[in-house]
Amino acid sequence: MKKVDVHDVIDHAKFSGFHWMVMCLCALLLIFDGYDLFIFGVVLPAIMKEWSLTPLQAGALGSYALFGMMFGALVFGTLADKIGRKKGIAICFALFSGATIINGFASSPTEFGIFRFIAGLGCGGLMPNAVALMSEYAPKRLRSTLVAVMFSGYSLGGMLAAGVGIYMLPTFGWQSMFFAAGIPLLLLPVILYLLPESVGFLVRQGRHEQARAILARIEPSRAISSNDELVLHDTKGGSASVVELFREGRLLRTLCLWVAFFCCLLMVYALSSWLPKLMAQAGYSLGSSLSFLLALNFGGMAGAILGGWLGDRFNLYKVMIGFFAAAAVSISLLGFKSSTEMLYLLIFIAGATTIGTQILLYAGTAQFYGLSIRSTGLGWASGIGRNGAIVGPLLGGALMTAQLPLQLQLNFMVFAIPGAVAALAMLVFSLLQQQRAVAPKPAYAA
Repeated sequence: MKKVDVHDVIDHAKFSGFHWMVMCLCALLLIFDGYDLFIFGVVLPAIMKEWSLTPLQAGALGSYALFGMMFGALVFGTLADKIGRKKGIAICFALFSGATIINGFASSPTEFGIFRFIAGLGCGGLMPNAVALMSEYAPKRLRSTLVAVMFSGYSLGGMLAAGVGIYMLPTFGWQSMFFAAGIPLLLLPVILYLLPESVGFLVRQGRHEQARAILARIEPSRAISSNDELVLHDTKGGSASVVELFREGRLLRTLCLWVAFFCCLLMVYALSSWLPKLMAQAGYSLGSSLSFLLALNFGGMAGAILGGWLGDRFNLYKVMIGFFAAAAVSISLLGFKSSTEMLYLLIFIAGATTIGTQILLYAGTAQFYGLSIRSTGLGWASGIGRNGAIVGPLLGGALMTAQLPLQLQLNFMVFAIPGAVAALAMLVFSLLQQQRAVAPKPAYAA
């Protein structure tokens, strides 16, 4: 009998059809997740008109789903470390798809808000679990890139929402956008049949035969017999408690990640919720306003892939510092008069460095925490960050209600401030990482 380190097999595996399958399935899940999240910004002008909502009321309505996402990330992230990633993903997927369909039947802002909250529970829980699963199966040399490519499905979902909205809103009304969310539910059985369970979870549960079968698919050239013992090098204590996030020198770095998540999600949701409305007020048609949302999400997808590629070749955390700084500059410039081409370029850069950096944050957080607390770490970082996502739409609504002089410029400058704060938080995180790397540390330190 010999001991086989599960992580050693995965870290050094060649990229194969198995990795491609996991990445595509997780990306597909996030396409549906992204559609459900960005749908609010697409229908916002229509429901404000139908229900005579003030900007502040509309901002509050947008925050219901984000409250749900906060609780969903906290609950389902930790729960999945105990019941398995696959079950956690299935519960979350069914929850947000079902609630989104029912949202199309809402006849008042109250009903709308209740079902957006329920949908948010599922959306918030799915993200950390999909990222954790992809991180676990990705070879080490490609980990940031594969997580970023997988998570670009989130931006594709936003682009899909904007594209569908351009066609369906004028013809079928805002309700049709929510009814379309029923299509993904038909694919759920197929996704669950093909999606593998976390191999680390299987080993911890004593399901070694299933784990060996998955490892054989990951690295067919590595002969693993039924007599070999599968071991995990980072399951010390086996605890999924949130307290573990602060132990072994992780306190300050965990707090830095939480600050970065908060600021990043504030920018993402302030822009995705209010960009179409702000551009409509600036004189652009509804179709043009939604095309800006397309540019924002296309930039997010490109930024995630470029950032993941750079992160695998240089340092992911330093890449995020640069991206956050670029976000602050590009968002600030959005409020100033410029040509249409320059405006699209600035929105593209803003998307690349906000939505794209959000994706990089998930990848970096997944790499920072060990397997036994990975979903917990991702869930809590995402959950804390959802407070920023809640603040974003509310802040936009409050700024529009205030009717400040130079309103467009001031709105975008306020939206840009969190970018500078996030850049500072990741700079502190990066310095702490460097100190930790050169200091003597125990074998199981993070």
